[in-house]
Amino acid sequence: MENNQPRIHRVVGALDCGQVVNPNIVEQQIQGGVIYALCNALRAKITIEKGRVVQGNFDDYAPMRMNEVPAVEAYVVESTEPPTGTGEPPIPPLAPAICNAMYAATKKRVRALPILG
Repeated sequence: MENNQPRIHRVVGALDCGQVVNPNIVEQQIQGGVIYALCNALRAKITIEKGRVVQGNFDDYAPMRMNEVPAVEAYVVESTEPPTGTGEPPIPPLAPAICNAMYAATKKRVRALPILG
């Protein structure tokens, strides 16, 4: 925690996606999924008013900037199984991991996302 807010310095991701056809693309998919998940967990908030989305562009919806992105280490489990998807698997576990780390640091539970929103 820095200034009472989470600061993620490093994320390590491992993926079992079957046989890898292009390792560089899989690594990039893991990195992109982590960044997307961080944006959503930390501050990406979509609000609806009168049946319409309020946020219209990136001035209303703040994605992470490059200087905010932590180091992302991507590992792939070797496999002979048929190839599967690589884009979405990094996304679901990241918010709970951040919330658990925050609890370990502060002993306070996070009960709503986005964490900073």
